Amino acid sequence: MLQDIEPYLACPHCAQALTRHERSLRCPAGHSFDLAKQGYVSLLAGDAHTGTGDTAEMVAARADFLAAGHYRPIADALAEAASALVEATPSTAGAAGPEGLDPEGLVADLGAGTGHYLAHVLDALPGRVGAALDISKFALRRAAKAHPRIGAVVCDAWRPLPLRDASAELMLNVFAPRNGPEIRRVLRPGGTLLLVSPTASHLRELVDALGLLSVDEDKQRRIDEKLGPYLTPVDQRSVEFTQRLSAQDVRTVVGMGPSAWHTDPDRLAAALAALPDPVEVTASVTVAAYRRPL
Repeated sequence: MLQDIEPYLACPHCAQALTRHERSLRCPAGHSFDLAKQGYVSLLAGDAHTGTGDTAEMVAARADFLAAGHYRPIADALAEAASALVEATPSTAGAAGPEGLDPEGLVADLGAGTGHYLAHVLDALPGRVGAALDISKFALRRAAKAHPRIGAVVCDAWRPLPLRDASAELMLNVFAPRNGPEIRRVLRPGGTLLLVSPTASHLRELVDALGLLSVDEDKQRRIDEKLGPYLTPVDQRSVEFTQRLSAQDVRTVVGMGPSAWHTDPDRLAAALAALPDPVEVTASVTVAAYRRPL
């Protein structure tokens, strides 16, 4: 619930702590943010634009596809990695958090979408709470209900995140934008980012057949380079599997990702009709861990 993560939140205007006042959150400087009846709060600055956020249709497609279990191996790998990292990390409860805040309590998911992966990780980490961060209010309406220990916050990944310094032990980033300086700031010293990114083999059977956006071979190297000034890579594993997708599943996986912005509906329909039903499709991702230096 949102109240579980309120101690970790920061005002997007002045970075001061936020406290609840009836149906709003306020900082000492007087900035106020109303709580949405759907269970999330928007901590966007006044001049922020949400046009890059996933639409209601994209969010519905993603929710359907993930609920069907098609990407369950990815969620399992992420939860296993999170559990192993937490178990292997010496406890520093209360040592690095601001004003006595325990940074070991928070898992922040940057680009959380519907909260599917964050919920899976929280199931593996009893006692932790999760902050689902995304710019799409349509996604966060679902994230707010995805797990009883999730609080959902609308924010812009490319601006200062509305979380306090050194407030998170663990951050997740799954098929989402990455803001290296802000990830480093939010992580406690020794904290870890778990990042899931597609490889060039991801959905390869559909990329050429349907004219989808492709992933270049150097993607992981470029991610490492961009995060390098802020975080240290500590682990990397591959997750690859084959799934049998129906024609409707294929429509859904296209509609939930970035190709939804770039695919002509008529051309897509014609290309889909030419595919076998079902079709075998490869899912291929890298799960990489990066640590904030002590």
